[in-house]
Order: sequence, then structure tokens, then C-alpha cells
Amino acid sequence: MPTKIPFNWPNFKISNEWSLFLDRDGVINERIPGNYISHWNEFKFLPGVLDSLGILSLHFKRIFIVTNQAGIEKGVLTHEGLKEIHNQMMEYVIYHGGRIDEIYYCPFKGDLDPLCRKPNPGMALEAKNDFPDIDFSKSLMVGDSDSDIVFGNNLGMKTILVGNKADNVFFTPNSIPDSRLDSLSDVAKYVEKI
Repeated sequence: MPTKIPFNWPNFKISNEWSLFLDRDGVINERIPGNYISHWNEFKFLPGVLDSLGILSLHFKRIFIVTNQAGIEKGVLTHEGLKEIHNQMMEYVIYHGGRIDEIYYCPFKGDLDPLCRKPNPGMALEAKNDFPDIDFSKSLMVGDSDSDIVFGNNLGMKTILVGNKADNVFFTPNSIPDSRLDSLSDVAKYVEKI
């Protein structure tokens, strides 16, 4: 039976030395149920995300997107197509006063359990290689699935689950988030208050 994770405000504090890791689909943009976003015209920002990224940019030293994009291996999307989507996304983020320091993605399905695919730590380790000042104990992972939370928990990050996709998921002890909020907008509200 699925374990319901109640909505609750975080009980931890962050400082401007922290890094923020964000999942993309379901956190920054709307998901396409049962499919992949393969063109910019399919990409829709979730309400309040652009303003929230502007706020979060003021409070975090580094901001990263870590996203599984198995549509590439499945042939639904190309590396070039994903880069174009991310370039367009970044134009909007920057225009609205936000910042993303780097976007990491895993193009593989889970068949062979690739290191880069969340919940495995590959994308975070790549970020740490690129930005050696990252301290995972001073990092926050925000995602909408149990694999996002396991990814963060395994690395010693604080974790926040957002959205309602996870309502029917069976959570293991390692996939319990530190907090559950409605959206990235709520994360920004919390960070702004502390």
C-alpha cells in the first residue's frame, strides 16, 4: 500500500553557501503524462516557477538541474533537441531574474542501471567535479518523485518533495523526504522567510 507523505514545512535552515539541485519535469515544467517533452512548444513552465527561480537565485550559491531524459535513448528526443529546449528555458529563466549554473541530464533508460540515472549519484558527482566547492551536506534536492528523494538522501542532502505525482508511491525509509510542499513556489516562500 502506498505511503502518504503529508505536506509539511521544512524544519531546517539554509544559507547562501548552499547548493540547490532541482529535478526538471514536474518541478520546473509540466509533465506530459506517459510521454517526453521533445520540442520547445511542448514545454510549459509550472505556475510561479520563473519568479521562484529569481528568488532562489538570491539565496543559493549554486543552482543545478538534474534530470533523467531517457527519451534520448528511446529515440523520442535527440541531444541537440534537448539542448535547444534547455537553451530556450534558460532565456526565460534569465529574463525573469533567475539563474541555473548548470544542467545535467542522463540520456539512458534504467535497464543497465547507469550511474548517471537518478537515484544513482552520477549527475551530482559530475556537478561536484565541475564545482568542487559543492558540499552535499549543505545542499537541497527538490523533486517530484521517490527517485529524486533517494538521490538526495543518498548524498546526505536535505530533500523536499513537491507536487502530487508521488501520492500513490510506496516510499521506503530511504525515500522519505525531509519536507513535502505543493510546488517550487512554496520552496521559494520558505527560503525567503528564513
